[in-house]
Amino acid sequence: MSGKRLGVAFIGSGFIARFHMQGFVAVRDADVVGVWSPNKENAAAAAAYAGELGVGEAKAYDSITAMVSDPAVDAIWLCGPNHARIENVEEIVEAIKSGKGELKGLACEKPLARNVAEAKRVRDLVNSVGLKTGYLENQLFSPAVVRGLDLIWARGAALTGRPYLARAAEEHSGPHMPWFWRADLQGGGVLNDMMCHSVEVVRHLLTKPGAARQSIKPVKITGHIASLKWTRPEYIERLKETMGKEVDYSKHPAEDFASATIEYEGENGEILLGEVTTSWSYVGAGLRLSAELLGPEYALKWSSLDSGLELFFSREVKGKAGEDIVEKQNAEMGVMPVVADESWAYGYDAENRHFTRAFLGLEEPELTFEDGVEVMEILMTAYMSAEQERTLPFRPEGLDEFKPAVQKGTWLQ
Repeated sequence: MSGKRLGVAFIGSGFIARFHMQGFVAVRDADVVGVWSPNKENAAAAAAYAGELGVGEAKAYDSITAMVSDPAVDAIWLCGPNHARIENVEEIVEAIKSGKGELKGLACEKPLARNVAEAKRVRDLVNSVGLKTGYLENQLFSPAVVRGLDLIWARGAALTGRPYLARAAEEHSGPHMPWFWRADLQGGGVLNDMMCHSVEVVRHLLTKPGAARQSIKPVKITGHIASLKWTRPEYIERLKETMGKEVDYSKHPAEDFASATIEYEGENGEILLGEVTTSWSYVGAGLRLSAELLGPEYALKWSSLDSGLELFFSREVKGKAGEDIVEKQNAEMGVMPVVADESWAYGYDAENRHFTRAFLGLEEPELTFEDGVEVMEILMTAYMSAEQERTLPFRPEGLDEFKPAVQKGTWLQ
Protein backbone atom coordinates (compact mmCIF):
# COMPACT_ATOMS: atom_id res chain seq x y z
CA MET A 1 0.00 0.00 0.00
CA SER A 2 1.25 3.46 -0.88
CA GLY A 3 -0.50 5.27 1.97
CA LYS A 4 -2.13 7.53 -0.63
CA ARG A 5 -5.68 6.95 -1.78
CA LEU A 6 -6.94 7.81 -5.23
CA GLY A 7 -10.02 10.01 -5.45
CA VAL A 8 -12.00 8.74 -8.44
CA ALA A 9 -14.83 10.63 -10.14
CA PHE A 10 -17.11 9.50 -12.95
CA ILE A 11 -18.31 11.17 -16.11
CA GLY A 12 -21.54 9.29 -16.76
CA SER A 13 -24.13 7.91 -14.38
CA GLY A 14 -25.60 4.95 -16.25
CA PHE A 15 -25.22 1.22 -16.50
CA ILE A 16 -21.46 0.99 -17.06
CA ALA A 17 -20.60 3.62 -14.45
CA ARG A 18 -22.54 1.63 -11.86
CA PHE A 19 -20.81 -1.58 -12.90
CA HIS A 20 -17.46 0.11 -12.30
CA MET A 21 -18.66 1.35 -8.92
CA GLN A 22 -19.43 -2.24 -7.97
CA GLY A 23 -15.88 -3.11 -8.99
CA PHE A 24 -14.45 -0.50 -6.63
CA VAL A 25 -15.77 -2.49 -3.67
CA ALA A 26 -12.69 -4.68 -4.19
CA VAL A 27 -10.23 -1.77 -4.52
CA ARG A 28 -8.55 -0.90 -1.23
CA ASP A 29 -6.73 2.30 -2.16
CA ALA A 30 -9.40 4.35 -3.96
CA ASP A 31 -12.59 6.21 -3.10
CA VAL A 32 -15.38 7.20 -5.48
CA VAL A 33 -15.72 10.88 -4.70
CA GLY A 34 -17.94 12.27 -7.43
CA VAL A 35 -20.15 11.98 -10.49
CA TRP A 36 -21.03 14.33 -13.32
CA SER A 37 -23.83 13.74 -15.80
CA PRO A 38 -25.77 16.16 -18.02
CA ASN A 39 -28.80 14.87 -16.12
CA LYS A 40 -28.44 16.21 -12.58
CA GLU A 41 -30.95 13.77 -11.11
CA ASN A 42 -29.08 10.82 -12.59
CA ALA A 43 -25.77 12.17 -11.29
CA ALA A 44 -27.22 12.49 -7.79
CA ALA A 45 -28.66 8.97 -7.96
CA ALA A 46 -25.32 7.50 -9.07
CA ALA A 47 -23.48 9.39 -6.31
CA ALA A 48 -25.97 7.99 -3.79
CA TYR A 49 -25.41 4.51 -5.21
CA ALA A 50 -21.67 4.82 -4.54
CA GLY A 51 -22.53 5.64 -0.95
CA GLU A 52 -24.81 2.63 -0.69
CA LEU A 53 -21.98 0.40 -1.92
CA GLY A 54 -19.62 1.93 0.65
CA VAL A 55 -17.02 2.91 -1.96
CA GLY A 56 -16.93 6.60 -1.08
CA GLU A 57 -18.90 9.67 -0.11
CA ALA A 58 -19.51 10.82 -3.66
CA LYS A 59 -21.16 14.07 -4.64
CA ALA A 60 -22.78 15.22 -7.86
CA TYR A 61 -20.95 18.04 -9.67
CA ASP A 62 -22.55 20.78 -11.75
CA SER A 63 -19.86 20.58 -14.44
CA ILE A 64 -16.82 18.61 -15.53
CA THR A 65 -14.71 21.69 -14.87
CA ALA A 66 -15.94 21.84 -11.28
CA MET A 67 -15.05 18.18 -10.86
CA VAL A 68 -11.51 18.63 -12.22
CA SER A 69 -11.09 21.71 -10.03
CA ASP A 70 -11.84 19.82 -6.81
CA PRO A 71 -8.56 18.73 -5.11
CA ALA A 72 -10.38 15.60 -3.88
CA VAL A 73 -10.56 14.33 -7.49
CA ASP A 74 -7.32 12.64 -8.59
CA ALA A 75 -8.57 10.67 -11.58
CA ILE A 76 -11.63 10.42 -13.80
CA TRP A 77 -13.31 7.33 -15.23
CA LEU A 78 -14.90 8.44 -18.52
CA CYS A 79 -18.11 6.42 -18.98
CA GLY A 80 -20.36 8.75 -20.95
CA PRO A 81 -21.89 8.19 -24.42
CA ASN A 82 -19.60 7.82 -27.44
CA HIS A 83 -20.96 10.93 -29.16
CA ALA A 84 -20.00 13.09 -26.15
CA ARG A 85 -16.45 11.73 -25.87
CA ILE A 86 -14.52 14.56 -27.52
CA GLU A 87 -16.62 17.26 -25.86
CA ASN A 88 -16.01 15.68 -22.43
CA VAL A 89 -12.26 15.33 -22.98
CA GLU A 90 -11.97 18.89 -24.32
CA GLU A 91 -13.49 20.23 -21.10
CA ILE A 92 -11.16 18.12 -18.96
CA VAL A 93 -8.11 19.31 -20.88
CA GLU A 94 -9.19 22.96 -20.88
CA ALA A 95 -9.70 22.87 -17.10
CA ILE A 96 -6.17 21.53 -16.66
CA LYS A 97 -4.57 23.92 -19.16
CA SER A 98 -6.27 26.92 -17.56
CA GLY A 99 -4.89 25.96 -14.16
CA LYS A 100 -8.25 25.23 -12.58
CA GLY A 101 -7.22 21.74 -11.49
CA GLU A 102 -4.90 18.76 -11.82
CA LEU A 103 -5.39 15.04 -12.40
CA LYS A 104 -3.19 11.99 -12.01
CA GLY A 105 -4.95 10.01 -14.72
CA LEU A 106 -7.89 9.55 -17.05
CA ALA A 107 -9.44 6.14 -17.76
CA CYS A 108 -11.85 5.69 -20.66
CA GLU A 109 -14.45 2.99 -21.12
CA LYS A 110 -14.40 1.23 -24.48
CA PRO A 111 -14.44 2.20 -27.29
CA LEU A 112 -12.12 5.19 -27.15
CA ALA A 113 -14.22 6.98 -29.78
CA ARG A 114 -16.47 6.40 -32.80
CA ASN A 115 -13.80 6.27 -35.52
CA VAL A 116 -10.06 6.62 -35.98
CA ALA A 117 -10.02 10.40 -36.40
CA GLU A 118 -11.97 10.89 -33.18
CA ALA A 119 -9.81 8.36 -31.30
CA LYS A 120 -6.64 10.17 -32.32
CA ARG A 121 -8.19 13.47 -31.31
CA VAL A 122 -8.96 12.09 -27.83
CA ARG A 123 -5.42 10.68 -27.49
CA ASP A 124 -3.76 13.91 -28.65
CA LEU A 125 -5.88 16.11 -26.40
CA VAL A 126 -4.90 14.12 -23.32
CA ASN A 127 -1.25 13.89 -24.35
CA SER A 128 -1.17 17.69 -24.61
CA VAL A 129 -1.46 17.93 -20.81
CA GLY A 130 0.73 14.91 -20.00
CA LEU A 131 -1.96 12.81 -18.33
CA LYS A 132 -1.53 9.12 -17.64
CA THR A 133 -4.23 7.19 -19.44
CA GLY A 134 -6.01 3.88 -19.07
CA TYR A 135 -8.04 2.18 -21.77
CA LEU A 136 -10.72 0.14 -20.00
CA GLU A 137 -11.13 -3.38 -21.44
CA ASN A 138 -12.47 -5.37 -18.52
CA GLN A 139 -12.41 -8.84 -20.10
CA LEU A 140 -8.60 -8.88 -20.11
CA PHE A 141 -8.85 -8.78 -16.32
CA SER A 142 -11.46 -11.52 -15.98
CA PRO A 143 -10.13 -14.12 -13.50
CA ALA A 144 -10.85 -16.93 -15.99
CA VAL A 145 -8.86 -15.20 -18.74
CA VAL A 146 -5.99 -14.25 -16.43
CA ARG A 147 -5.62 -17.70 -14.87
CA GLY A 148 -6.21 -19.59 -18.11
CA LEU A 149 -3.62 -17.50 -19.94
CA ASP A 150 -0.97 -18.11 -17.26
CA LEU A 151 -1.54 -21.87 -17.18
CA ILE A 152 -1.75 -22.45 -20.93
CA TRP A 153 1.49 -20.58 -21.59
CA ALA A 154 3.36 -22.02 -18.59
CA ARG A 155 2.46 -25.64 -19.39
CA GLY A 156 1.19 -26.18 -22.94
CA ALA A 157 3.08 -23.45 -24.80
CA ALA A 158 6.31 -23.91 -22.85
CA LEU A 159 6.47 -27.59 -23.75
CA THR A 160 4.89 -27.85 -27.21
CA GLY A 161 5.01 -24.38 -28.80
CA ARG A 162 3.13 -21.10 -28.80
CA PRO A 163 -0.66 -20.93 -29.41
CA TYR A 164 -1.79 -20.10 -32.91
CA LEU A 165 -5.58 -19.59 -32.83
CA ALA A 166 -7.71 -17.57 -30.43
CA ARG A 167 -11.46 -17.01 -30.52
CA ALA A 168 -13.57 -14.60 -28.49
CA ALA A 169 -17.23 -13.63 -28.53
CA GLU A 170 -19.58 -11.30 -26.69
CA GLU A 171 -23.26 -11.92 -27.30
CA HIS A 172 -26.52 -10.66 -25.85
CA SER A 173 -29.99 -9.54 -26.92
CA GLY A 174 -29.31 -5.81 -27.26
CA PRO A 175 -28.21 -2.65 -25.38
CA HIS A 176 -30.01 -0.88 -22.55
CA MET A 177 -30.20 2.69 -23.83
CA PRO A 178 -31.54 4.25 -27.08
CA TRP A 179 -28.28 5.95 -28.09
CA PHE A 180 -26.52 2.59 -28.39
CA TRP A 181 -28.97 1.58 -31.10
CA ARG A 182 -28.46 4.79 -33.08
CA ALA A 183 -25.47 4.37 -35.38
CA ASP A 184 -25.14 8.13 -35.88
CA LEU A 185 -24.57 8.62 -32.14
CA GLN A 186 -22.81 5.40 -31.20
CA GLY A 187 -20.59 5.17 -34.30
CA GLY A 188 -22.05 1.97 -35.73
CA GLY A 189 -23.82 -1.12 -34.48
CA VAL A 190 -22.67 -4.12 -32.51
CA LEU A 191 -19.22 -4.14 -34.14
CA ASN A 192 -18.30 -0.72 -32.78
CA ASP A 193 -20.11 -1.35 -29.50
CA MET A 194 -18.63 -4.71 -28.52
CA MET A 195 -16.01 -6.10 -30.90
CA CYS A 196 -13.40 -3.96 -29.13
CA HIS A 197 -13.59 -6.42 -26.21
CA SER A 198 -13.13 -9.52 -28.34
CA VAL A 199 -10.31 -7.97 -30.40
CA GLU A 200 -8.33 -7.31 -27.25
CA VAL A 201 -9.08 -10.73 -25.74
CA VAL A 202 -7.74 -12.66 -28.74
CA ARG A 203 -4.66 -10.48 -28.93
CA HIS A 204 -4.07 -10.90 -25.21
CA LEU A 205 -4.40 -14.68 -25.38
CA LEU A 206 -2.00 -14.91 -28.33
CA THR A 207 0.63 -12.71 -26.62
CA LYS A 208 3.19 -14.36 -24.35
CA PRO A 209 2.71 -13.19 -20.74
CA GLY A 210 5.18 -10.43 -19.96
CA ALA A 211 5.80 -9.64 -23.64
CA ALA A 212 4.90 -6.26 -25.10
CA ARG A 213 1.47 -5.94 -26.69
CA GLN A 214 3.30 -5.00 -29.90
CA SER A 215 5.18 -8.33 -29.99
CA ILE A 216 2.49 -9.63 -32.34
CA LYS A 217 1.28 -7.44 -35.19
CA PRO A 218 -2.04 -7.41 -37.08
CA VAL A 219 -1.40 -7.75 -40.82
CA LYS A 220 -4.74 -8.70 -42.46
CA ILE A 221 -8.41 -8.30 -41.48
CA THR A 222 -11.59 -9.77 -42.93
CA GLY A 223 -14.86 -8.38 -41.59
CA HIS A 224 -18.52 -9.22 -42.00
CA ILE A 225 -21.64 -7.46 -40.70
CA ALA A 226 -25.34 -8.28 -40.94
CA SER A 227 -28.71 -7.47 -39.44
CA LEU A 228 -30.21 -10.83 -38.56
CA LYS A 229 -32.99 -9.87 -36.16
CA TRP A 230 -33.67 -6.20 -35.57
CA THR A 231 -34.61 -5.29 -39.16
CA ARG A 232 -37.43 -7.84 -39.20
CA PRO A 233 -40.73 -5.93 -39.21
CA GLU A 234 -41.95 -7.14 -35.83
CA TYR A 235 -38.64 -6.26 -34.17
CA ILE A 236 -38.45 -2.85 -35.83
CA GLU A 237 -41.74 -2.08 -34.08
CA ARG A 238 -40.53 -3.54 -30.80
CA LEU A 239 -37.47 -1.26 -30.89
CA LYS A 240 -39.70 1.77 -31.40
CA GLU A 241 -41.85 0.71 -28.45
CA THR A 242 -38.96 0.11 -26.06
CA MET A 243 -36.37 2.66 -27.23
CA GLY A 244 -38.50 5.41 -28.75
CA LYS A 245 -39.47 6.41 -32.25
CA GLU A 246 -36.02 7.93 -32.88
CA VAL A 247 -34.72 4.34 -33.11
CA ASP A 248 -36.21 3.34 -36.46
CA TYR A 249 -34.43 0.42 -38.11
CA SER A 250 -36.68 0.62 -41.16
CA LYS A 251 -34.88 3.86 -42.03
CA HIS A 252 -31.52 3.79 -40.23
CA PRO A 253 -30.51 0.20 -39.37
CA ALA A 254 -27.32 -0.89 -37.64
CA GLU A 255 -25.75 -4.32 -37.71
CA ASP A 256 -26.75 -6.71 -34.91
CA PHE A 257 -24.14 -9.33 -35.85
CA ALA A 258 -20.48 -8.89 -36.74
CA SER A 259 -17.48 -11.13 -37.14
CA ALA A 260 -13.86 -10.64 -38.12
CA THR A 261 -10.78 -12.73 -38.71
CA ILE A 262 -7.54 -10.97 -37.79
CA GLU A 263 -4.27 -12.42 -39.02
CA TYR A 264 -1.31 -11.56 -36.83
CA GLU A 265 2.39 -12.02 -37.37
CA GLY A 266 4.17 -13.54 -34.39
CA GLU A 267 7.61 -12.75 -33.02
CA ASN A 268 9.30 -15.14 -35.44
CA GLY A 269 7.06 -14.49 -38.41
CA GLU A 270 4.45 -17.14 -37.51
CA ILE A 271 0.87 -16.84 -38.73
CA LEU A 272 -1.50 -16.37 -35.78
CA LEU A 273 -5.27 -16.07 -36.13
CA GLY A 274 -7.86 -14.28 -34.03
CA GLU A 275 -11.55 -14.95 -34.71
CA VAL A 276 -14.02 -12.56 -33.08
CA THR A 277 -17.81 -12.54 -33.02
CA THR A 278 -20.27 -10.08 -31.52
CA SER A 279 -24.06 -10.11 -31.47
CA TRP A 280 -27.14 -8.20 -30.37
CA SER A 281 -29.24 -11.01 -31.82
CA TYR A 282 -28.29 -13.75 -29.33
CA VAL A 283 -31.09 -14.82 -27.02
CA GLY A 284 -29.99 -17.17 -24.26
CA ALA A 285 -30.01 -16.88 -20.50
CA GLY A 286 -28.31 -13.50 -20.80
CA LEU A 287 -24.93 -11.99 -21.64
CA ARG A 288 -22.49 -14.66 -22.82
CA LEU A 289 -18.76 -14.00 -22.93
CA SER A 290 -16.62 -16.78 -24.33
CA ALA A 291 -13.05 -17.46 -25.41
CA GLU A 292 -10.90 -20.26 -26.76
CA LEU A 293 -7.16 -20.62 -27.26
CA LEU A 294 -5.67 -23.45 -29.30
CA GLY A 295 -2.08 -24.61 -29.67
CA PRO A 296 -0.16 -27.67 -30.89
CA GLU A 297 -1.19 -29.96 -28.02
CA TYR A 298 -3.62 -27.99 -25.85
CA ALA A 299 -6.80 -25.94 -25.70
CA LEU A 300 -8.46 -23.38 -23.41
CA LYS A 301 -12.21 -22.82 -23.27
CA TRP A 302 -14.25 -20.35 -21.22
CA SER A 303 -17.87 -19.22 -21.10
CA SER A 304 -19.26 -16.80 -18.55
CA LEU A 305 -22.56 -18.74 -18.46
CA ASP A 306 -20.77 -21.88 -17.24
CA SER A 307 -20.95 -20.32 -13.81
CA GLY A 308 -21.20 -23.37 -11.55
CA LEU A 309 -24.46 -22.11 -10.04
CA GLU A 310 -27.95 -22.78 -11.40
CA LEU A 311 -31.46 -22.05 -10.19
CA PHE A 312 -34.73 -23.55 -11.34
CA PHE A 313 -38.08 -21.75 -11.24
CA SER A 314 -41.30 -23.48 -12.27
CA ARG A 315 -44.17 -21.90 -14.23
CA GLU A 316 -45.73 -20.92 -10.92
CA VAL A 317 -42.91 -18.46 -10.17
CA LYS A 318 -44.13 -15.43 -12.10
CA GLY A 319 -42.03 -12.53 -10.92
CA LYS A 320 -41.29 -9.29 -12.68
CA ALA A 321 -38.59 -9.06 -15.34
CA GLY A 322 -35.13 -8.06 -14.15
CA GLU A 323 -31.39 -8.64 -14.34
CA ASP A 324 -30.74 -10.01 -10.87
CA ILE A 325 -29.46 -13.38 -12.15
CA VAL A 326 -27.26 -12.31 -15.08
CA GLU A 327 -26.71 -9.17 -17.16
CA LYS A 328 -29.10 -8.90 -20.16
CA GLN A 329 -31.29 -11.59 -18.55
CA ASN A 330 -33.94 -12.93 -20.95
CA ALA A 331 -36.18 -15.09 -18.73
CA GLU A 332 -37.38 -15.55 -15.15
CA MET A 333 -38.27 -19.24 -15.12
CA GLY A 334 -36.74 -22.57 -16.04
CA VAL A 335 -33.11 -23.55 -15.44
CA MET A 336 -31.12 -20.35 -15.00
CA PRO A 337 -27.32 -20.05 -14.80
CA VAL A 338 -26.34 -17.49 -12.17
CA VAL A 339 -23.23 -15.32 -12.32
CA ALA A 340 -22.87 -14.80 -8.58
CA ASP A 341 -20.51 -11.79 -8.75
CA GLU A 342 -20.61 -10.19 -12.18
CA SER A 343 -18.19 -7.31 -11.57
CA TRP A 344 -15.57 -9.87 -10.44
CA ALA A 345 -16.32 -12.47 -13.12
CA TYR A 346 -16.23 -9.94 -15.97
CA GLY A 347 -12.98 -8.36 -14.73
CA TYR A 348 -14.14 -4.98 -13.40
CA ASP A 349 -12.71 -5.55 -9.91
CA ALA A 350 -9.20 -6.39 -11.13
CA GLU A 351 -9.32 -3.76 -13.88
CA ASN A 352 -10.16 -0.95 -11.47
CA ARG A 353 -7.56 -2.18 -8.98
CA HIS A 354 -4.91 -2.15 -11.71
CA PHE A 355 -5.65 1.33 -13.04
CA THR A 356 -5.92 2.73 -9.52
CA ARG A 357 -2.43 1.44 -8.81
CA ALA A 358 -1.21 2.71 -12.18
CA PHE A 359 -2.46 6.24 -11.48
CA LEU A 360 -0.89 6.10 -8.02
CA GLY A 361 2.45 5.34 -9.70
CA LEU A 362 2.70 1.78 -8.34
CA GLU A 363 2.72 0.02 -11.73
CA GLU A 364 2.56 0.82 -15.43
CA PRO A 365 -0.87 0.82 -17.12
CA GLU A 366 -1.38 -2.29 -19.23
CA LEU A 367 -3.52 -0.44 -21.78
CA THR A 368 -3.35 3.26 -22.65
CA PHE A 369 -5.18 5.53 -25.08
CA GLU A 370 -2.52 4.60 -27.66
CA ASP A 371 -3.83 1.03 -27.51
CA GLY A 372 -7.37 2.35 -27.73
CA VAL A 373 -6.46 4.08 -31.00
CA GLU A 374 -5.14 0.84 -32.49
CA VAL A 375 -8.25 -1.06 -31.43
CA MET A 376 -10.31 1.56 -33.26
CA GLU A 377 -8.09 1.14 -36.32
CA ILE A 378 -8.80 -2.60 -36.27
CA LEU A 379 -12.56 -2.04 -35.89
CA MET A 380 -12.70 0.47 -38.74
CA THR A 381 -10.65 -1.87 -40.95
CA ALA A 382 -13.20 -4.60 -40.21
CA TYR A 383 -16.04 -2.24 -41.22
CA MET A 384 -14.14 -1.24 -44.37
CA SER A 385 -13.54 -4.92 -45.20
CA ALA A 386 -17.22 -5.73 -44.71
CA GLU A 387 -18.26 -2.90 -47.03
CA GLN A 388 -15.76 -3.89 -49.73
CA GLU A 389 -16.38 -7.64 -49.24
CA ARG A 390 -12.67 -8.48 -49.25
CA THR A 391 -9.72 -9.02 -46.96
CA LEU A 392 -7.73 -5.85 -46.32
CA PRO A 393 -4.14 -5.30 -45.24
CA PHE A 394 -3.70 -3.53 -41.93
CA ARG A 395 -3.61 -0.47 -42.03
CA PRO A 396 -5.49 0.26 -45.27
CA GLU A 397 -5.33 3.60 -47.04
CA GLY A 398 -7.92 6.16 -46.01
CA LEU A 399 -8.41 4.67 -42.54
CA ASP A 400 -8.10 7.97 -40.67
CA GLU A 401 -10.91 9.56 -42.71
CA PHE A 402 -13.14 6.49 -42.85
CA LYS A 403 -16.63 6.45 -41.33
CA PRO A 404 -18.74 3.28 -41.67
CA ALA A 405 -21.76 3.38 -43.94
CA VAL A 406 -23.73 2.22 -40.89
CA GLN A 407 -22.86 5.43 -39.04
CA LYS A 408 -23.53 7.61 -42.09
CA GLY A 409 -26.98 6.08 -42.54
CA THR A 410 -26.28 4.67 -46.00
CA TRP A 411 -25.99 0.97 -45.09
CA LEU A 412 -28.70 -1.30 -46.60
CA GLN A 413 -30.14 1.70 -48.44
